[in-house]
Amino acid sequence: MRSTSLSAAILLLATLSCSTVAIADETVFTRTGPDLDRWNYPFNSSPGVRPTASTFGNEAGSVMFDNRDGQMIVGWNTSSEIPVGNGSDAYAVLSCTIEIMVANDFVFAYDSTVDPFTVFLPTSDSAYQIDSDVGQPIELYGTGFRGAFSLANWQETSPYGTGSVLNPEVRNAFALGFNHKGVAVDVSNSVRQRWTPAPFAVGMIDTVVEGDGVPMNTVMRFELDMSRPSVVQYIAESLHQGRLLFSLTSLTKTVQQGSNFPSFYCRENPLVEFNLASAARIELHVGLNPACFPEDLDCNGVVDAADLATLLSDWGNAGSADINGDGVTDAADLSMLLNAWSN
Repeated sequence: MRSTSLSAAILLLATLSCSTVAIADETVFTRTGPDLDRWNYPFNSSPGVRPTASTFGNEAGSVMFDNRDGQMIVGWNTSSEIPVGNGSDAYAVLSCTIEIMVANDFVFAYDSTVDPFTVFLPTSDSAYQIDSDVGQPIELYGTGFRGAFSLANWQETSPYGTGSVLNPEVRNAFALGFNHKGVAVDVSNSVRQRWTPAPFAVGMIDTVVEGDGVPMNTVMRFELDMSRPSVVQYIAESLHQGRLLFSLTSLTKTVQQGSNFPSFYCRENPLVEFNLASAARIELHVGLNPACFPEDLDCNGVVDAADLATLLSDWGNAGSADINGDGVTDAADLSMLLNAWSN
């Protein structure tokens, strides 16, 4: 009986035509300011209420602080416009652009290209290389958490970290990227770890020539790389939870008590409050896939040949294709799938 059912199912798979995949409804989520922003720096005594936030690295070869020492976190609550709790597969992320305004005048040079970690090593290191261009890029990453904190409970006023703030890898919220295996990691110490992470986006400026100083009130644009599955997955999982946070970083070279580095407006800045400057802005285009139901095994909005193929590959086993939950994928599950077949 089981063999006959399986043979019939295989024949059905060969003869049924695939259904057209349902087109997701598109939502455009825009905000002219963030719901939260924070200068994520060890010695920030007023987290969540500072008028500006700056990004910079630590001194080359220093054992103190993260390599990406000064970071800025910006975030939005998305649940009011984008439904939550549907699983990351329910969100087809189409594009995401972040804009932020520079708050200081001709302090840093515009650089739109990622620099290798080797240019940030001490000159005594045998792998050190001279930077081939002027300046260091402003890079955008996700935001990860450690210790007792998560996307759900971290706030812009949460403690910076645990233990001595002089130590690296102690901040509770950190710049999150992905290594060559696609695993989410803290990229804050990429120089010490001797690798060059790929940011979600690099800050671009239309009105400034590469290598020139950046004027105050210049808008820097970050167009997130939607060709990278890890970036898309990060955004989709954030939308599932209803909060979307990003970390702005740079490895702008510094020396103790004597450096200039890029600074950006926060939402509490008086110029922002009087509409004379802008805090971080976002434009996110996302398709909302229909909610999955049990027979839609790949959660693409239709029950079709792809779902049937999944069921057949799991025949006789438990798993996602065990639609009725009796511990085995068999003719009963096949019958349920065919009854739900999309026309």
